[in-house]
Amino acid sequence: MRDRLEAQARAVLDACRERGLMLVSAESCTGGLVAAALTEIAGSSDVVERGFVTYSNGAKEELLGVPHTLLETHGAVSEQVARAMAEGALGSVRMADLSVAVTGIAGPGGGSTGKPVGLVFIAAARRGGQTVCERHVFTGDRHAVRVASVERALALLLDRAIAI
Repeated sequence: MRDRLEAQARAVLDACRERGLMLVSAESCTGGLVAAALTEIAGSSDVVERGFVTYSNGAKEELLGVPHTLLETHGAVSEQVARAMAEGALGSVRMADLSVAVTGIAGPGGGSTGKPVGLVFIAAARRGGQTVCERHVFTGDRHAVRVASVERALALLLDRAIAI
């Protein structure tokens, strides 16, 4: 697993470096693991501008500008909030070109019929481009859900980095 994450992180960093892109992360259920995977690699500071850990709704509102009404209407674990997190992170960091946001229910509690444990939304935004969002329901324990979320976030970042 560690080798796979490292290879993915290297691919993201290389793609961003080749294109002169800087990135920012906005994370909730992953608690900074996306940023950690990227910054585990020496030299990542020429690509990673910063990372936000916005675990609470208040942090999402204050640091990323996620509208309170979105959180009330759709909940923190929703496509709308993931998109707002990615766009808010990108909007708050003028040096960044690319962002990724992760929000979900890692478990073991906190799930419901409509929003089960393992439900994760991952969004990525690129300056001047469209914001994309993926919905996943990952299986396994809390650790497995978080690792799967990081893997998909890195894959989505790579996809957005190489998109023209």
